[in-house]
Amino acid sequence: MVKNIWESGSKFFASRQNSILSAALVLMVAVLSSRLLGLIRDRLLASYFFNSGSEWQLDVYFAAFRLPDMLFQLLVLGALSAAFIPVYSSYIQKNEKESWAVVNGVITLACLGFLVLASLTFIFSYPLSRLIAPNFTTQQIELMVSLTRIMLLAQFFFIISNFFTGVLQSHQRFLLPAISPVLYNAGIVIGIVVLAPQYGIYGPTIGVVVGAVMHLLIQYPLIRRIGFRYVPTLGIKQKGVRKIGKLMLPRTLALAVDQIELTVAVTLATAMSAGSLSIFYFAQHLQALPVGLFGLTIGQAALPMLSKEVENGDNYTHFKTLFLSSFKQILYFILPASVLLLVLRIPLVRIAFGAKGFPWEATLLTGKVLAAFALSIAAQAVIQLLVRAFYALQDTRTPLVIGGVAVFVNVILSLWFSLGLHLGVIGLGLAISVAGIIQAVALFIVLSRKVGGFAHSTYSIPLLKMITASILTGIALWVPMRFLDQFVLDTTRTIQLVMLTIVASGSGFMVYVVFSKLFQIEELDNFLAILKKFGAWKRVFSQTEEVLTEPSASLPTTATPD
Repeated sequence: MVKNIWESGSKFFASRQNSILSAALVLMVAVLSSRLLGLIRDRLLASYFFNSGSEWQLDVYFAAFRLPDMLFQLLVLGALSAAFIPVYSSYIQKNEKESWAVVNGVITLACLGFLVLASLTFIFSYPLSRLIAPNFTTQQIELMVSLTRIMLLAQFFFIISNFFTGVLQSHQRFLLPAISPVLYNAGIVIGIVVLAPQYGIYGPTIGVVVGAVMHLLIQYPLIRRIGFRYVPTLGIKQKGVRKIGKLMLPRTLALAVDQIELTVAVTLATAMSAGSLSIFYFAQHLQALPVGLFGLTIGQAALPMLSKEVENGDNYTHFKTLFLSSFKQILYFILPASVLLLVLRIPLVRIAFGAKGFPWEATLLTGKVLAAFALSIAAQAVIQLLVRAFYALQDTRTPLVIGGVAVFVNVILSLWFSLGLHLGVIGLGLAISVAGIIQAVALFIVLSRKVGGFAHSTYSIPLLKMITASILTGIALWVPMRFLDQFVLDTTRTIQLVMLTIVASGSGFMVYVVFSKLFQIEELDNFLAILKKFGAWKRVFSQTEEVLTEPSASLPTTATPD
Protein backbone atom coordinates (compact mmCIF):
# COMPACT_ATOMS: atom_id res chain seq x y z
CA MET A 1 0.00 0.00 0.00
CA VAL A 2 2.83 2.38 0.89
CA LYS A 3 4.42 1.60 -2.48
CA ASN A 4 1.14 2.41 -4.28
CA ILE A 5 0.78 5.70 -2.42
CA TRP A 6 4.38 6.61 -3.27
CA GLU A 7 3.90 5.76 -6.96
CA SER A 8 0.60 7.67 -7.14
CA GLY A 9 2.15 10.68 -5.45
CA SER A 10 5.17 10.61 -7.75
CA LYS A 11 2.92 10.42 -10.81
CA PHE A 12 0.80 13.29 -9.49
CA PHE A 13 3.75 15.62 -8.92
CA ALA A 14 5.40 14.66 -12.22
CA SER A 15 2.27 15.02 -14.36
CA ARG A 16 1.85 17.58 -17.12
CA GLN A 17 -0.61 20.46 -17.51
CA ASN A 18 -1.21 21.33 -21.14
CA SER A 19 -3.47 24.38 -21.27
CA ILE A 20 -2.95 27.90 -20.01
CA LEU A 21 -5.84 27.97 -17.56
CA SER A 22 -5.39 24.42 -16.25
CA ALA A 23 -1.67 25.05 -15.76
CA ALA A 24 -2.46 28.44 -14.23
CA LEU A 25 -4.90 26.86 -11.77
CA VAL A 26 -2.16 24.53 -10.57
CA LEU A 27 0.09 27.55 -10.20
CA MET A 28 -2.65 29.56 -8.48
CA VAL A 29 -3.06 27.00 -5.70
CA ALA A 30 0.67 26.94 -5.04
CA VAL A 31 1.11 30.71 -5.40
CA LEU A 32 -1.81 31.30 -3.04
CA SER A 33 -0.21 28.96 -0.50
CA SER A 34 3.14 30.69 -0.90
CA ARG A 35 1.71 34.21 -0.63
CA LEU A 36 -0.44 33.35 2.39
CA LEU A 37 2.58 31.82 4.09
CA GLY A 38 4.44 34.99 3.09
CA LEU A 39 1.81 37.06 4.90
CA ILE A 40 2.24 34.84 7.97
CA ARG A 41 5.98 35.49 7.65
CA ASP A 42 5.34 39.25 7.56
CA ARG A 43 2.99 39.07 10.54
CA LEU A 44 5.67 37.26 12.52
CA LEU A 45 8.24 39.86 11.47
CA ALA A 46 5.89 42.63 12.60
CA SER A 47 5.25 40.82 15.87
CA TYR A 48 8.93 40.25 16.66
CA PHE A 49 10.44 43.52 15.50
CA PHE A 50 7.81 46.26 15.14
CA ASN A 51 7.10 48.83 17.86
CA SER A 52 9.59 47.30 20.28
CA GLY A 53 12.38 49.68 19.43
CA SER A 54 13.50 47.30 16.68
CA GLU A 55 11.65 48.77 13.70
CA TRP A 56 14.97 49.99 12.35
CA GLN A 57 16.27 46.40 12.28
CA LEU A 58 13.31 45.35 10.15
CA ASP A 59 13.98 48.25 7.78
CA VAL A 60 17.60 47.10 7.55
CA TYR A 61 16.47 43.52 6.88
CA PHE A 62 14.35 44.60 3.90
CA ALA A 63 17.06 46.96 2.63
CA ALA A 64 19.62 44.13 2.81
CA PHE A 65 17.68 42.22 0.15
CA ARG A 66 18.44 44.96 -2.41
CA LEU A 67 21.95 43.91 -3.53
CA PRO A 68 21.48 40.10 -3.53
CA ASP A 69 18.10 40.43 -5.23
CA MET A 70 19.63 42.72 -7.85
CA LEU A 71 22.21 40.06 -8.76
CA PHE A 72 19.52 37.41 -9.00
CA GLN A 73 17.27 39.58 -11.16
CA LEU A 74 20.03 40.48 -13.60
CA LEU A 75 21.64 37.04 -13.89
CA VAL A 76 18.61 34.77 -13.79
CA LEU A 77 15.30 36.46 -14.54
CA GLY A 78 16.70 38.17 -17.63
CA ALA A 79 17.84 34.86 -19.06
CA LEU A 80 15.00 32.72 -17.77
CA SER A 81 11.83 34.51 -18.81
CA ALA A 82 13.02 36.25 -21.97
CA ALA A 83 15.53 33.83 -23.43
CA PHE A 84 16.09 30.47 -21.77
CA ILE A 85 12.53 29.14 -21.79
CA PRO A 86 11.67 30.03 -25.42
CA VAL A 87 15.02 28.72 -26.74
CA TYR A 88 15.05 25.61 -24.57
CA SER A 89 11.44 24.83 -25.49
CA SER A 90 12.38 24.85 -29.18
CA TYR A 91 15.31 22.49 -28.52
CA ILE A 92 13.06 20.00 -26.71
CA GLN A 93 11.13 19.56 -29.96
CA LYS A 94 14.27 19.04 -32.07
CA ASN A 95 17.18 17.48 -30.18
CA GLU A 96 16.93 16.25 -26.59
CA LYS A 97 20.68 15.70 -26.20
CA GLU A 98 21.43 19.21 -27.42
CA SER A 99 18.74 20.63 -25.13
CA TRP A 100 20.49 19.24 -22.04
CA ALA A 101 23.80 20.63 -23.29
CA VAL A 102 22.15 24.06 -23.47
CA VAL A 103 20.90 23.68 -19.87
CA ASN A 104 24.35 22.70 -18.59
CA GLY A 105 26.05 25.53 -20.45
CA VAL A 106 23.64 28.19 -19.20
CA ILE A 107 23.76 26.99 -15.57
CA THR A 108 27.57 26.92 -15.62
CA LEU A 109 27.85 30.42 -17.09
CA ALA A 110 25.23 31.81 -14.70
CA CYS A 111 27.00 30.32 -11.66
CA LEU A 112 30.40 31.60 -12.76
CA GLY A 113 28.96 35.04 -13.42
CA PHE A 114 27.31 35.03 -10.01
CA LEU A 115 30.50 33.99 -8.20
CA VAL A 116 32.38 36.90 -9.76
CA LEU A 117 29.69 39.49 -9.04
CA ALA A 118 28.89 38.08 -5.60
CA SER A 119 32.57 38.25 -4.63
CA LEU A 120 32.72 41.90 -5.67
CA THR A 121 29.47 42.61 -3.81
CA PHE A 122 30.79 40.85 -0.70
CA ILE A 123 33.99 42.89 -0.76
CA PHE A 124 32.35 46.24 -1.49
CA SER A 125 29.10 45.68 0.41
CA TYR A 126 29.79 48.54 2.85
CA PRO A 127 30.08 51.38 0.30
CA LEU A 128 27.28 49.85 -1.80
CA SER A 129 25.01 49.71 1.25
CA ARG A 130 25.87 53.29 2.10
CA LEU A 131 24.97 54.25 -1.48
CA ILE A 132 21.58 52.53 -1.29
CA ALA A 133 20.67 53.76 2.21
CA PRO A 134 22.63 56.97 2.75
CA ASN A 135 20.41 57.99 5.67
CA PHE A 136 21.15 54.87 7.72
CA THR A 137 23.34 55.28 10.78
CA THR A 138 26.71 53.54 11.02
CA GLN A 139 25.12 50.83 13.18
CA GLN A 140 22.40 50.24 10.60
CA ILE A 141 24.89 50.11 7.72
CA GLU A 142 27.07 47.58 9.55
CA LEU A 143 24.04 45.39 10.19
CA MET A 144 22.91 45.77 6.56
CA VAL A 145 26.36 44.65 5.37
CA SER A 146 26.26 41.53 7.56
CA LEU A 147 22.75 40.57 6.43
CA THR A 148 23.57 41.24 2.77
CA ARG A 149 26.58 38.92 2.87
CA ILE A 150 24.50 36.09 4.36
CA MET A 151 21.76 36.57 1.76
CA LEU A 152 24.30 36.32 -1.08
CA LEU A 153 24.66 32.62 -0.26
CA ALA A 154 20.94 32.09 -0.77
CA GLN A 155 21.12 33.58 -4.27
CA PHE A 156 23.58 30.88 -5.38
CA PHE A 157 21.02 28.17 -4.65
CA PHE A 158 18.28 30.29 -6.23
CA ILE A 159 20.20 30.59 -9.50
CA ILE A 160 20.40 26.83 -9.95
CA SER A 161 16.88 26.26 -8.63
CA ASN A 162 15.28 28.78 -10.98
CA PHE A 163 16.86 27.18 -14.03
CA PHE A 164 15.51 23.85 -12.76
CA THR A 165 12.11 25.56 -12.61
CA GLY A 166 12.45 26.75 -16.21
CA VAL A 167 13.34 23.26 -17.40
CA LEU A 168 10.50 21.57 -15.54
CA GLN A 169 7.91 24.05 -16.69
CA SER A 170 9.14 23.83 -20.27
CA HIS A 171 8.36 20.11 -19.90
CA GLN A 172 4.93 21.14 -18.57
CA ARG A 173 5.64 20.07 -14.99
CA PHE A 174 4.21 22.89 -12.91
CA LEU A 175 3.30 21.49 -9.53
CA LEU A 176 6.70 21.00 -7.87
CA PRO A 177 8.17 24.25 -9.21
CA ALA A 178 5.08 26.04 -7.93
CA ILE A 179 5.40 24.42 -4.49
CA SER A 180 9.08 25.40 -4.11
CA PRO A 181 8.33 29.05 -3.15
CA VAL A 182 6.13 27.71 -0.34
CA LEU A 183 9.17 25.95 1.09
CA TYR A 184 11.23 29.13 0.69
CA ASN A 185 8.77 31.09 2.82
CA ALA A 186 8.60 28.15 5.24
CA GLY A 187 12.37 28.42 5.68
CA ILE A 188 12.06 32.09 6.65
CA VAL A 189 9.20 31.32 9.04
CA ILE A 190 11.37 28.65 10.69
CA GLY A 191 14.18 31.19 10.98
CA ILE A 192 11.86 33.69 12.67
CA VAL A 193 10.22 31.28 15.10
CA VAL A 194 13.24 29.13 15.97
CA LEU A 195 16.20 31.49 15.62
CA ALA A 196 14.90 35.05 16.08
CA PRO A 197 14.35 34.75 19.87
CA GLN A 198 18.07 34.07 20.29
CA TYR A 199 19.71 35.67 17.25
CA GLY A 200 17.33 38.56 16.51
CA ILE A 201 17.13 39.75 12.91
CA TYR A 202 19.79 37.20 11.93
CA GLY A 203 17.14 34.50 12.47
CA PRO A 204 14.97 35.31 9.42
CA THR A 205 18.14 36.07 7.43
CA ILE A 206 19.46 32.56 8.03
CA GLY A 207 15.95 31.36 7.21
CA VAL A 208 16.35 32.93 3.75
CA VAL A 209 19.30 30.60 3.10
CA VAL A 210 17.45 27.58 4.47
CA GLY A 211 14.44 28.36 2.30
CA ALA A 212 16.61 28.75 -0.81
CA VAL A 213 18.17 25.33 -0.22
CA MET A 214 14.71 23.73 0.15
CA HIS A 215 13.58 25.60 -2.99
CA LEU A 216 16.34 23.74 -4.88
CA LEU A 217 16.13 20.31 -3.27
CA ILE A 218 12.41 19.74 -3.87
CA GLN A 219 12.88 20.11 -7.64
CA TYR A 220 16.04 18.04 -8.02
CA PRO A 221 14.48 14.52 -8.02
CA LEU A 222 11.99 15.40 -10.76
CA ILE A 223 14.53 17.08 -13.03
CA ARG A 224 16.73 14.00 -12.68
CA ARG A 225 13.74 11.85 -13.56
CA ILE A 226 13.13 13.65 -16.85
CA GLY A 227 16.76 13.23 -17.89
CA PHE A 228 18.96 16.01 -16.46
CA ARG A 229 22.57 15.16 -15.62
CA TYR A 230 24.90 18.03 -14.85
CA VAL A 231 28.05 18.11 -16.97
CA PRO A 232 30.25 21.20 -16.43
CA THR A 233 30.56 23.05 -19.72
CA LEU A 234 30.79 26.69 -20.68
CA GLY A 235 28.74 26.10 -23.84
CA ILE A 236 30.02 29.28 -25.44
CA LYS A 237 30.30 27.54 -28.81
CA GLN A 238 26.73 26.21 -28.62
CA LYS A 239 24.29 28.02 -30.86
CA GLY A 240 21.50 27.77 -28.28
CA VAL A 241 23.60 29.29 -25.49
CA ARG A 242 24.72 32.16 -27.75
CA LYS A 243 21.11 32.79 -28.77
CA ILE A 244 20.05 32.92 -25.12
CA GLY A 245 22.82 35.43 -24.43
CA LYS A 246 21.70 37.59 -27.34
CA LEU A 247 18.03 37.52 -26.31
CA MET A 248 18.66 38.09 -22.62
CA LEU A 249 20.75 41.24 -23.06
CA PRO A 250 17.80 43.64 -23.63
CA ARG A 251 15.81 41.94 -20.86
CA THR A 252 18.74 42.23 -18.47
CA LEU A 253 19.03 45.92 -19.33
CA ALA A 254 15.29 46.29 -18.68
CA LEU A 255 15.69 44.63 -15.30
CA ALA A 256 18.67 46.86 -14.56
CA VAL A 257 16.42 49.84 -15.21
CA ASP A 258 13.81 48.31 -12.90
CA GLN A 259 16.46 48.06 -10.20
CA ILE A 260 16.82 51.83 -10.33
CA GLU A 261 13.12 52.13 -9.55
CA LEU A 262 13.31 49.72 -6.62
CA THR A 263 16.51 51.21 -5.27
CA VAL A 264 15.09 54.74 -5.36
CA ALA A 265 12.07 53.49 -3.36
CA VAL A 266 14.40 51.96 -0.74
CA THR A 267 16.54 55.11 -0.60
CA LEU A 268 13.55 57.40 -0.12
CA ALA A 269 11.80 55.13 2.39
CA THR A 270 14.92 54.74 4.52
CA ALA A 271 15.09 58.54 4.78
CA MET A 272 11.65 58.57 6.41
CA SER A 273 10.68 57.60 9.95
CA ALA A 274 11.68 54.17 11.29
CA GLY A 275 9.39 51.46 9.98
CA SER A 276 8.47 53.28 6.74
CA LEU A 277 10.34 50.82 4.51
CA SER A 278 8.74 47.88 6.33
CA ILE A 279 5.27 49.38 5.88
CA PHE A 280 6.01 49.94 2.18
CA TYR A 281 6.95 46.27 1.76
CA PHE A 282 4.03 45.00 3.86
CA ALA A 283 1.57 46.86 1.61
CA GLN A 284 3.42 45.72 -1.49
CA HIS A 285 3.25 42.09 -0.35
CA LEU A 286 -0.52 42.35 0.11
CA GLN A 287 -1.08 43.80 -3.37
CA ALA A 288 1.33 41.23 -4.81
CA LEU A 289 -1.01 38.44 -3.75
CA PRO A 290 -3.68 38.99 -6.45
CA VAL A 291 -1.05 40.07 -9.00
CA GLY A 292 0.88 36.85 -8.44
CA LEU A 293 -2.24 34.74 -8.14
CA PHE A 294 -3.82 35.83 -11.42
CA GLY A 295 -1.38 37.91 -13.47
CA LEU A 296 1.84 36.02 -12.85
CA THR A 297 0.38 32.52 -13.05
CA ILE A 298 -1.58 33.03 -16.27
CA GLY A 299 1.25 35.06 -17.79
CA GLN A 300 3.80 32.39 -16.98
CA ALA A 301 1.58 29.58 -18.18
CA ALA A 302 0.96 31.44 -21.45
CA LEU A 303 4.60 32.06 -22.46
CA PRO A 304 5.52 28.69 -24.02
CA MET A 305 2.08 28.34 -25.60
CA LEU A 306 2.38 31.77 -27.19
CA SER A 307 5.93 30.90 -28.26
CA LYS A 308 4.72 27.79 -30.02
CA GLU A 309 1.95 29.68 -31.81
CA VAL A 310 4.61 32.04 -33.18
CA GLU A 311 6.61 29.04 -34.41
CA ASN A 312 3.50 27.62 -36.10
CA GLY A 313 3.36 30.79 -38.22
CA ASP A 314 -0.25 31.53 -39.16
CA ASN A 315 -0.14 35.32 -39.43
CA TYR A 316 -0.61 35.60 -35.64
CA THR A 317 -4.24 34.48 -35.82
CA HIS A 318 -3.98 31.84 -33.09
CA PHE A 319 -1.45 33.94 -31.20
CA LYS A 320 -3.95 36.79 -30.93
CA THR A 321 -6.76 34.44 -29.94
CA LEU A 322 -4.64 32.85 -27.23
CA PHE A 323 -3.33 36.19 -25.97
CA LEU A 324 -6.75 37.86 -25.73
CA SER A 325 -8.21 34.82 -24.00
CA SER A 326 -5.49 35.02 -21.33
CA PHE A 327 -5.72 38.82 -21.18
CA LYS A 328 -9.45 38.77 -20.47
CA GLN A 329 -9.10 35.91 -18.00
CA ILE A 330 -6.57 37.92 -15.98
CA LEU A 331 -8.81 40.99 -15.96
CA TYR A 332 -11.83 38.93 -14.97
CA PHE A 333 -10.07 37.81 -11.80
CA ILE A 334 -7.96 40.85 -11.01
CA LEU A 335 -10.55 43.65 -11.29
CA PRO A 336 -12.77 42.46 -8.41
CA ALA A 337 -9.65 41.54 -6.43
CA SER A 338 -8.36 45.12 -6.73
CA VAL A 339 -11.75 46.47 -5.64
CA LEU A 340 -11.73 44.12 -2.66
CA LEU A 341 -8.28 45.32 -1.56
CA LEU A 342 -9.35 48.93 -1.96
CA VAL A 343 -12.58 48.62 0.06
CA LEU A 344 -11.42 46.15 2.71
CA ARG A 345 -7.87 47.48 3.03
CA ILE A 346 -7.97 48.22 6.77
CA PRO A 347 -9.55 44.89 7.84
CA LEU A 348 -7.12 43.02 5.58
CA VAL A 349 -4.11 44.89 6.95
CA ARG A 350 -5.26 44.22 10.52
CA ILE A 351 -5.75 40.51 9.81
CA ALA A 352 -2.43 40.20 7.97
CA PHE A 353 -0.16 42.29 10.19
CA GLY A 354 -2.23 43.25 13.22
CA ALA A 355 0.01 41.66 15.81
CA LYS A 356 0.18 43.24 19.26
CA GLY A 357 3.40 44.99 18.34
CA PHE A 358 1.92 46.57 15.20
CA PRO A 359 0.41 49.93 16.27
CA TRP A 360 -2.82 51.44 14.94
CA GLU A 361 -0.94 54.30 13.26
CA ALA A 362 1.12 51.77 11.31
CA THR A 363 -2.07 49.92 10.35
CA LEU A 364 -3.67 53.08 8.97
CA LEU A 365 -0.54 54.03 7.03
CA THR A 366 -0.18 50.53 5.58
CA GLY A 367 -3.85 50.69 4.50
CA LYS A 368 -3.27 54.02 2.72
CA VAL A 369 -0.21 52.68 0.90
CA LEU A 370 -2.19 49.57 -0.05
CA ALA A 371 -4.96 51.79 -1.46
CA ALA A 372 -2.36 53.56 -3.59
CA PHE A 373 -1.09 50.21 -4.88
CA ALA A 374 -4.64 48.95 -5.50
CA LEU A 375 -5.18 51.58 -8.19
CA SER A 376 -2.79 49.76 -10.52
CA ILE A 377 -3.23 46.12 -9.53
CA ALA A 378 -5.00 45.34 -12.82
CA ALA A 379 -2.23 47.06 -14.79
CA GLN A 380 0.51 45.24 -12.86
CA ALA A 381 -1.24 41.93 -13.50
CA VAL A 382 -1.66 42.31 -17.27
CA ILE A 383 1.94 43.53 -17.60
CA GLN A 384 2.96 39.98 -16.61
CA LEU A 385 1.23 38.69 -19.74
CA LEU A 386 2.07 41.59 -22.07
CA VAL A 387 5.81 41.38 -21.46
CA ARG A 388 5.78 37.62 -22.04
CA ALA A 389 3.84 38.08 -25.26
CA PHE A 390 6.75 40.14 -26.57
CA TYR A 391 9.17 37.46 -25.36
CA ALA A 392 7.20 34.85 -27.29
CA LEU A 393 7.71 37.03 -30.36
CA GLN A 394 11.42 37.09 -29.41
CA ASP A 395 11.22 40.86 -29.02
CA THR A 396 12.96 41.85 -25.81
CA ARG A 397 13.78 45.42 -26.86
CA THR A 398 10.25 46.84 -26.83
CA PRO A 399 9.60 45.93 -23.17
CA LEU A 400 13.03 47.42 -22.39
CA VAL A 401 12.19 50.79 -23.94
CA ILE A 402 8.68 51.01 -22.51
CA GLY A 403 9.87 49.77 -19.13
CA GLY A 404 12.61 52.39 -19.14
CA VAL A 405 10.09 55.16 -19.76
CA ALA A 406 7.87 53.81 -16.96
CA VAL A 407 10.81 53.73 -14.54
CA PHE A 408 11.73 57.32 -15.42
CA VAL A 409 8.14 58.39 -14.77
CA ASN A 410 8.11 56.45 -11.50
CA VAL A 411 11.34 57.99 -10.21
CA ILE A 412 10.22 61.55 -11.03
CA LEU A 413 6.79 61.00 -9.47
CA SER A 414 8.29 59.29 -6.40
CA LEU A 415 10.44 62.34 -5.71
CA TRP A 416 7.56 64.73 -6.37
CA PHE A 417 4.87 62.85 -4.42
CA SER A 418 6.99 61.87 -1.42
CA LEU A 419 9.12 65.01 -1.07
CA GLY A 420 7.39 67.78 -3.04
CA LEU A 421 3.82 66.98 -1.95
CA HIS A 422 4.98 65.51 1.42
CA LEU A 423 2.99 62.30 0.94
CA GLY A 424 5.80 60.20 2.33
CA VAL A 425 5.61 56.47 1.75
CA ILE A 426 2.09 56.84 0.28
CA GLY A 427 3.66 58.85 -2.53
CA LEU A 428 5.90 55.91 -3.40
CA GLY A 429 2.84 53.69 -3.85
CA LEU A 430 1.05 56.30 -5.99
CA ALA A 431 4.11 56.75 -8.21
CA ILE A 432 4.34 53.02 -8.82
CA SER A 433 0.64 52.89 -9.70
CA VAL A 434 0.76 55.75 -12.22
CA ALA A 435 3.89 54.36 -13.88
CA GLY A 436 2.38 50.85 -14.00
CA ILE A 437 -0.79 52.05 -15.73
CA ILE A 438 1.26 53.96 -18.33
CA GLN A 439 3.44 50.89 -18.94
CA ALA A 440 0.48 48.51 -19.37
CA VAL A 441 -1.34 50.79 -21.82
CA ALA A 442 1.82 51.40 -23.87
CA LEU A 443 2.69 47.70 -24.04
CA PHE A 444 -0.83 46.79 -25.20
CA ILE A 445 -0.88 49.45 -27.93
CA VAL A 446 2.54 48.47 -29.31
CA LEU A 447 1.75 44.73 -29.15
CA SER A 448 -1.51 45.30 -31.01
CA ARG A 449 0.32 47.08 -33.80
CA LYS A 450 3.04 44.43 -33.92
CA VAL A 451 0.59 41.55 -34.52
CA GLY A 452 -1.68 43.39 -36.93
CA GLY A 453 -4.19 44.74 -34.43
CA PHE A 454 -6.77 43.30 -32.05
CA ALA A 455 -10.42 43.67 -32.94
CA HIS A 456 -11.76 46.28 -30.48
CA SER A 457 -15.00 44.42 -29.86
CA THR A 458 -13.09 41.32 -28.70
CA TYR A 459 -11.70 43.08 -25.64
CA SER A 460 -13.39 46.49 -25.12
CA ILE A 461 -16.94 45.19 -24.63
CA PRO A 462 -15.93 42.37 -22.24
CA LEU A 463 -13.69 44.83 -20.35
CA LEU A 464 -16.57 47.30 -19.96
CA LYS A 465 -18.77 44.52 -18.60
CA MET A 466 -16.08 43.46 -16.11
CA ILE A 467 -15.50 47.04 -14.90
CA THR A 468 -19.25 47.55 -14.39
CA ALA A 469 -19.56 44.27 -12.48
CA SER A 470 -16.52 45.20 -10.37
CA ILE A 471 -17.99 48.61 -9.43
CA LEU A 472 -21.18 46.91 -8.31
CA THR A 473 -19.05 44.42 -6.40
CA GLY A 474 -17.35 47.32 -4.61
CA ILE A 475 -20.75 48.58 -3.44
CA ALA A 476 -21.67 45.08 -2.29
CA LEU A 477 -18.43 44.98 -0.30
CA TRP A 478 -18.72 48.43 1.27
CA VAL A 479 -22.36 48.31 2.44
CA PRO A 480 -22.18 45.13 4.59
CA MET A 481 -18.73 46.11 5.85
CA ARG A 482 -19.97 49.46 7.17
CA PHE A 483 -23.20 47.99 8.56
CA LEU A 484 -21.51 45.11 10.38
CA ASP A 485 -18.72 47.34 11.68
CA GLN A 486 -21.07 49.96 13.16
CA PHE A 487 -24.08 47.94 14.31
CA VAL A 488 -23.32 44.22 14.62
CA LEU A 489 -19.72 43.20 15.25
CA ASP A 490 -17.03 44.32 17.65
CA THR A 491 -14.16 44.52 15.17
CA THR A 492 -11.61 45.19 17.89
CA ARG A 493 -11.71 41.41 18.33
CA THR A 494 -9.86 39.34 15.75
CA ILE A 495 -12.51 36.65 15.28
CA GLN A 496 -15.25 39.19 14.63
CA LEU A 497 -12.98 41.14 12.30
CA VAL A 498 -12.40 37.95 10.31
CA MET A 499 -16.17 37.35 10.24
CA LEU A 500 -16.75 40.87 8.87
CA THR A 501 -14.16 40.29 6.14
CA ILE A 502 -15.62 36.91 5.19
CA VAL A 503 -19.22 38.16 5.07
CA ALA A 504 -18.34 41.29 3.07
CA SER A 505 -16.12 39.33 0.69
CA GLY A 506 -18.81 36.68 0.22
CA SER A 507 -21.38 39.36 -0.54
CA GLY A 508 -19.09 40.93 -3.13
CA PHE A 509 -18.24 37.57 -4.67
CA MET A 510 -21.89 36.62 -5.12
CA VAL A 511 -22.71 39.97 -6.70
CA TYR A 512 -19.80 39.61 -9.11
CA VAL A 513 -20.87 36.12 -10.15
CA VAL A 514 -24.51 37.19 -10.57
CA PHE A 515 -23.65 40.14 -12.77
CA SER A 516 -21.13 38.04 -14.69
CA LYS A 517 -24.05 35.78 -15.58
CA LEU A 518 -26.37 38.69 -16.38
CA PHE A 519 -23.74 40.38 -18.55
CA GLN A 520 -22.85 37.03 -20.15
CA ILE A 521 -19.16 37.34 -19.39
CA GLU A 522 -17.75 34.19 -20.98
CA GLU A 523 -14.67 34.08 -18.72
CA LEU A 524 -16.90 32.88 -15.88
CA ASP A 525 -18.10 29.91 -17.94
CA ASN A 526 -14.53 29.09 -18.98
CA PHE A 527 -13.41 29.11 -15.37
CA LEU A 528 -16.32 26.96 -14.19
CA ALA A 529 -15.59 24.46 -16.96
CA ILE A 530 -12.00 24.17 -15.75
CA LEU A 531 -13.15 23.71 -12.17
CA LYS A 532 -15.38 20.84 -13.24
CA LYS A 533 -12.40 19.17 -14.84
CA PHE A 534 -10.34 19.72 -11.71
CA GLY A 535 -13.08 18.06 -9.72
CA ALA A 536 -11.88 14.84 -11.32
CA TRP A 537 -8.25 15.65 -10.50
CA LYS A 538 -6.96 12.09 -10.79
CA ARG A 539 -8.17 11.83 -14.38
CA VAL A 540 -7.00 15.32 -15.28
CA PHE A 541 -3.49 14.83 -13.96
CA SER A 542 -3.15 11.41 -15.55
CA GLN A 543 -3.87 12.82 -19.01
CA THR A 544 -0.78 14.06 -20.76
CA GLU A 545 -2.47 15.60 -23.77
CA GLU A 546 -5.55 17.25 -22.32
CA VAL A 547 -6.26 20.53 -24.09
CA LEU A 548 -8.68 23.04 -22.63
CA THR A 549 -8.13 25.90 -25.06
CA GLU A 550 -9.00 26.07 -28.70
CA PRO A 551 -6.03 27.30 -30.73
CA SER A 552 -3.75 24.26 -30.85
CA ALA A 553 -2.98 21.02 -29.11
CA SER A 554 -0.34 19.92 -26.65
CA LEU A 555 1.30 23.25 -25.95
CA PRO A 556 4.03 23.57 -23.30
CA THR A 557 3.68 25.95 -20.37
CA THR A 558 6.03 27.73 -17.99
CA ALA A 559 6.54 29.78 -14.89
CA THR A 560 9.25 31.13 -12.69
CA PRO A 561 9.31 30.88 -8.91
CA ASP A 562 7.88 33.52 -6.71
